[in-house]
Amino acid sequence: MSILAVGTIGYDTVETRNGSVEAALGGSVSYFALAARYFAPVSVVAAVGTDFREGDRKLFAERAIDVRGMVTRDGPTFRWHGRYHEDMNVRDTISLALNVFADFSPDLLPDQRRSDFVFLANISPDLQQHVLGQVASPKVVAADTMNHWIANDRAALLRLLPRIDILTLNDEEARMLSGEHNLVKAGRAILKMGPDTVLVKRGEYGVLQFSREGLFATPAYPLEEVIDPTGAGDTFAGAFMGYIARKGGVSESALRTGVVYGCVLGSFVVEEFSVNRLAMLTWDDIERRYRGYLELTDSHHSRWTSQ
Repeated sequence: MSILAVGTIGYDTVETRNGSVEAALGGSVSYFALAARYFAPVSVVAAVGTDFREGDRKLFAERAIDVRGMVTRDGPTFRWHGRYHEDMNVRDTISLALNVFADFSPDLLPDQRRSDFVFLANISPDLQQHVLGQVASPKVVAADTMNHWIANDRAALLRLLPRIDILTLNDEEARMLSGEHNLVKAGRAILKMGPDTVLVKRGEYGVLQFSREGLFATPAYPLEEVIDPTGAGDTFAGAFMGYIARKGGVSESALRTGVVYGCVLGSFVVEEFSVNRLAMLTWDDIERRYRGYLELTDSHHSRWTSQ
């Protein structure tokens, strides 16, 4: 079943201890769609400017991502410039220019309004509400948020939460939204705000999944080198939501397997700058690392119990 994804597509300038890249393809929807498409069809909604490169549009189209909702508007495309610290869990935003996305208020296409699976990236809660109000009867709605909206548009965010099924956010944002420093308390507090499932992304420390069934904790896939962490969270969300769409709905088993696939895809994207690694993966690459992940984390894996 297909996924509707609404958010930003833009160009990133990124500096890390391993180098830098300028005006590379980025934005929440870029990472999300390029991960989700391995599991289910994706239709994207975003605004780009007249400077958006035809080669980048072609990259989406060649991977069967529906770009009919990617609107070209007069002006420059969304831009972000970030600089990572030596500890790449920490970064500074040097500049952020919404550009043509600043006043974007999309009207969904008729078939997009019938979407069963909806992902609202970390755009403003009012824009998330605007989009959600156009979708007839979705099976699963997932949303992301960020510290800016929690601090500056909290009331609108709290109005949104009862309307969504799954909320993804990082550990800092979970503490900020809940007012709880302990992440277990934070996740359980956010569940009471409305969503049925809360996914707390913890970077190199993995993911905590809170649901009505309980708590599921999973580590990140261990890597010798991280080149660029940009987009890891959106990639995680794309693979997670893609798996949920492939299964046709939410169950505790699907949630947990989706989280593992999210961690696997997230481990790939950080190995190169921008979406480069993500765009060139094969399903064999994904399944090989998925099986390796299970072997690393399951003490009762058949490789060990058969000995």
